Amino acid sequence: MLRVLKFGGTSVGSLDRISNVANIIKKQKDQNDDLVVVVSAMSGETNKLLAYAKHFSSTPNKKDVDMLLSSGERVTSALLSIALNEMGYKTISMSGAQAGIKTDDDYTFAKIESIDTTNIKNCIKDGYIVVVAGFQGKNISNNVTTLGRGGSDLTAVALCGSLDADICEIYTDVDGIYTTDPRVVPTAKKLNQISYDEMLELSSLGAKVLQNRSVEMAKKLNVKLVSRSSFTPDVCGTTITKEENIVEKPIVSGIALDDNQVRVGIYKVIDKPGIAGSIFSKLADEDINVDMIVQTVGVDGLTDLDFTVPIDDLIKTKKVMDSFKDSSENIDYNEHITKVSIVGLGMKSHAGIASKAFSAIANEGINIRIISTSEIKISMIIDKDKSKRAVKALHSVYGLDK
Repeated sequence: MLRVLKFGGTSVGSLDRISNVANIIKKQKDQNDDLVVVVSAMSGETNKLLAYAKHFSSTPNKKDVDMLLSSGERVTSALLSIALNEMGYKTISMSGAQAGIKTDDDYTFAKIESIDTTNIKNCIKDGYIVVVAGFQGKNISNNVTTLGRGGSDLTAVALCGSLDADICEIYTDVDGIYTTDPRVVPTAKKLNQISYDEMLELSSLGAKVLQNRSVEMAKKLNVKLVSRSSFTPDVCGTTITKEENIVEKPIVSGIALDDNQVRVGIYKVIDKPGIAGSIFSKLADEDINVDMIVQTVGVDGLTDLDFTVPIDDLIKTKKVMDSFKDSSENIDYNEHITKVSIVGLGMKSHAGIASKAFSAIANEGINIRIISTSEIKISMIIDKDKSKRAVKALHSVYGLDK
């Protein structure tokens, strides 16, 4: 069996934890499995390196930033390889470029275009455990590129698909996917299985266990994905798979919470064709991802428009919206909001799911400001100071703690 194992920053956060990871790998290798291991930088390392860059420049060259940040994963891969070699295993460490990962030219947020697995396959054939530095690759000019936050997950899934491996195991500091954050609701339950679509929604809506781009790629490449903990490696994790592989489909699988949202309101805008398109086109030009949108029915030729953006994009958003000041009576920004969402495959075939959610929120005296729905998701914008009450109420009303 060929396995791709990925270990996140907390799993390799110290020399002792790297030794623990080496023991997990040893156990799997002793079962005669072929292994490709993908590692993140040690926890906190990427932020530290980025801070070093910001010491010299508030806007450092992205090409230089990628060269700098990619070193964190290479350090981890080399250390883990050294540890495994000392334990008597044939091991080789590789950078993303050496692993054959080729990307586009979008520095700091590159997309994988292809993978030449020849080098890895030759090493596996010769009996090596291959340890790959995640989060990185090279572009057509042979310059180092990085894949953005959580890019090591993406590396692991892409390698699994390209190698036609049997399974991709993502090791973090939690032992699977839960119905909601156990720190908010202690009675949250671990899921044995969840669909790609549900996991993709949960990841994009605030769940931090798996990076959403990696889940999207896993679905595209039909990669069997398992989320596990490096601290309790003998505990079964959560399998992310096709919808048809899931025997029991609960109506609601999980509740997600995203505190990193800002509501933008532009009021009494002239209600004419193209005004919304003009606003959102300018936001898109600045790579600002607009999430939930609500536009009121025009009155006396004027309309109101509300939408949400990630809090990290607030400064850029304000610059864009300043250009529309003359077109509206008022523009305001509310950082004290949160997005709470319910996700589940069963929602598309059961009536009354939305009304149950709205009633549960209303019973807590919480006002819903914006609503967005899809076949398997309902998202609501509420006041941030009421977010935990909302999650607990929703988790209970759908029986997720039973």
